[in-house]
Amino acid sequence: MDEREQIEILTALRCGQQAFLDALGGITEDVAAKRPRPGRWSVLECVEHVAISEDFLRSRMMHAEYVRAPVVNKPREDAIRARGADRTRPVVSPETLCPAGRFASLSEALRHFLASRAETLRYLENCSEDLRSMVTTHPLLGSVNCREMLLLIAAHPQRHAKQMHEIAAALSARET
Repeated sequence: MDEREQIEILTALRCGQQAFLDALGGITEDVAAKRPRPGRWSVLECVEHVAISEDFLRSRMMHAEYVRAPVVNKPREDAIRARGADRTRPVVSPETLCPAGRFASLSEALRHFLASRAETLRYLENCSEDLRSMVTTHPLLGSVNCREMLLLIAAHPQRHAKQMHEIAAALSARET
């Protein structure tokens, strides 16, 4: 991986993290636990999902297989960048990555996410491999190279930051 690619993905990871943190601004523990309506996730559940998903996706990268020739799929990389954070198309989370009350509080879930994101950043900062020569599986997309996986990891918190804004707006509207 060249330095330009590394900087691009590091920047995307940091931007995704910041969007996620910004979406949590002003959300109290009490509000975080409320669902906007039955069957929808609370802010706390979104944070739990993002935190455990980051762990899971990074672990998939740690078990990636090296392939002889890099797997380059520029259209898919472009699509991940363009639509990774898009909330206009619903995506059903795999059952194992759905919220299950793993964290007692928003602050605990957020600490877990930040620690997990720090691990992802550390991995990339120390990576000298060609990420396109490492192939793993994503629970929804199937076979992906590790560059694609990192682009997905970067976009995932942004997608849920938008969801948390939607939740906060719905809860606010419900109170008025």
